[in-house]
Amino acid sequence: MARWSYPRPLSSEITPRSAWLSRRRFVAAVTSATVGGLAGHAQADALRTRPGPFQAKETPTSLADVTHYNNFYEFGMDKSDPSTYSAAFRPRPWTVTVDGLVSRPRVWDIDDLMAAMPIEERLYRMRCVEAWSMVIPWDGFPLATLLRQAEPLGNARYVAFESVLRPEQMPGQRTGLDSLQWPYVEGLRLDEAMHPLTLLAVGLYGQTLPTQNGAPIRLVVPWKYGFKGIKSIVRIRLVEKMPPTTWNRMNAAEYGFFANVNPDVDHPRWSQASERIIGAGGFFGGGRKKTLMFNGYGEQVAGLYDNMNLRTSY
Repeated sequence: MARWSYPRPLSSEITPRSAWLSRRRFVAAVTSATVGGLAGHAQADALRTRPGPFQAKETPTSLADVTHYNNFYEFGMDKSDPSTYSAAFRPRPWTVTVDGLVSRPRVWDIDDLMAAMPIEERLYRMRCVEAWSMVIPWDGFPLATLLRQAEPLGNARYVAFESVLRPEQMPGQRTGLDSLQWPYVEGLRLDEAMHPLTLLAVGLYGQTLPTQNGAPIRLVVPWKYGFKGIKSIVRIRLVEKMPPTTWNRMNAAEYGFFANVNPDVDHPRWSQASERIIGAGGFFGGGRKKTLMFNGYGEQVAGLYDNMNLRTSY
């Protein structure tokens, strides 16, 4: 298949954050008054974001980099593959099943789900396992809000996530790594899932979530490595025992269940003590910085792991 080439904007061409926030507030106000009958209540609601409680201090990564430098192996192994090969992927219609050890299991239509949840804007530093990072303005809602509606039972200890299986639309599911088993699955401990930092994202930069970034709904857990951020979710299931996860199942010696950012524990094939900042010094990133424990969110989440050895529980 042919590779496409995308133009990369100069830094001087990237709209400052203050400008796009002002424009976004204007669009949101207009949208709430006029667009409901045209685009549907869910799309209007997605634009009416409010600032979330956790905002990264760093400058956001440009939209061009955020949407053209991705890990989404369902579309291919290269960072450009998701934006190149996801055009045929259809994120509507879509349903998300929430079931397992809950009192109120439900199958949600994605638009009903978006309309029912408080959509917030949060700036998170996303880190991937290759020790590169971005700062992304996600639009979404706390996973805890959805789980509370399902009413977890007393024996629920973990939350298992499952991604969509569509090999006819996702070429990586046909020709990707033989050692990866599809569909992609992930998991969190219930207390991690209920933490207010944990987000289900349905958009970024005030736009509907692009296909290459996990449309229509994905997980964002900012103190963990990027492979925990399962994309294109179709099922969320509460369970009693630790669920299997895709990369841990593929190579447990390299990819642990918890995947907390810990710069003191190297990946067997590379150091994780520093990170390459995408967009600094060119598209492929010339800037580096020291990796922070828990990706800089230690004050908020370290208490979740007080009795754990984070060198062995990685």
